[in-house]
Amino acid sequence: MASHRRPKQPSRTRVTVLTTAAAAAVALSANAANAAPSEKPSKDEVKAKVDALYQDAEQATEKLDGAKEKQDKLEKQISALQDNVARGQEDLNQLRDGLGSMASAQYRTGGIDPSVALFLSSNPDDYLDKASAMDQLSSQQVEALKKVQGKQRELAQQRQEASEKLKDLSDTRAELKKKKQEVQGKLASAQKLLNSLTAKEKAALDEQQSRASRASERTVLGSPGKAASGRAGAAFAAGQSKIGTPYVYGATGPGSFDCSGFTSWSYAQAGVSIPRTSESQATIGTRIYSQSDLQVGDLVFFFGDLHHVGLYAGGGQVLHAPRTGTVVRYESMSTIGGAFQFGVRV
Repeated sequence: MASHRRPKQPSRTRVTVLTTAAAAAVALSANAANAAPSEKPSKDEVKAKVDALYQDAEQATEKLDGAKEKQDKLEKQISALQDNVARGQEDLNQLRDGLGSMASAQYRTGGIDPSVALFLSSNPDDYLDKASAMDQLSSQQVEALKKVQGKQRELAQQRQEASEKLKDLSDTRAELKKKKQEVQGKLASAQKLLNSLTAKEKAALDEQQSRASRASERTVLGSPGKAASGRAGAAFAAGQSKIGTPYVYGATGPGSFDCSGFTSWSYAQAGVSIPRTSESQATIGTRIYSQSDLQVGDLVFFFGDLHHVGLYAGGGQVLHAPRTGTVVRYESMSTIGGAFQFGVRV
């Protein structure tokens, strides 16, 4: 027969512990619900972070441009080498064919020992003429052999050079891919920050940028500084025609530009070819370290690594393609963010 026992009642101590735990859980939940959310960065803080990311992106862009320039140069050099090798191989084949013809002719005319041929010859004078021709043919053959050997060495050297440049090209393409990813990553981070702003905050930032551009333009028009002349003047005029054109990393115009793409395009319109990247552009012409000595149209460089360049516009202003999200515009040199390093008169 089954026994009927009363269930064991929980002890008073256990009830107290459970009650206390439940109360604590309820309190924690209430605190979590009432806790203030993490403070959202202000518009100005977002702008500062975005500007820093854009500067990093521009720095990487100049490296990207340098890798592209190197890739283009290597591809041209490799193409020229491959053409030379192909033509050299045709020349070598012709030399070998000529050498083979000489060898066949010598075998047909000189396969018999000269003393035996003389003994059998019915016309010794005819033999002597042939012997003389054989000596001449042998000399031509030696010369042909030398040409073949020289052409072989030349082709081997060109093939080795092409092989080395192909490896260099492969490394450059890998660097190009890495830099492109770096730029895209910086821009994506900046866009994510901008997306965190409200429509009103975005509009305020846009208006702030527009006001800065209008103020710089008025300054330039009011105090042109030392006048531009010659090709520098023509380059500056070309640059002015592109005010309002958007910044796009890696672009060289005419529909969009990055900073060095803008300066190189402007000078190209004046018939002057300058290097593609800001770092390379800094190595040409005459350097000018005093801002007071600058003339309109001079190249002006910023940041210690020279990753930003523009055209001097007079009055302490620069005409440039600033960064992603902006357009070609005038701007005070003091507000760019990287100290003025020097100018270059092309």
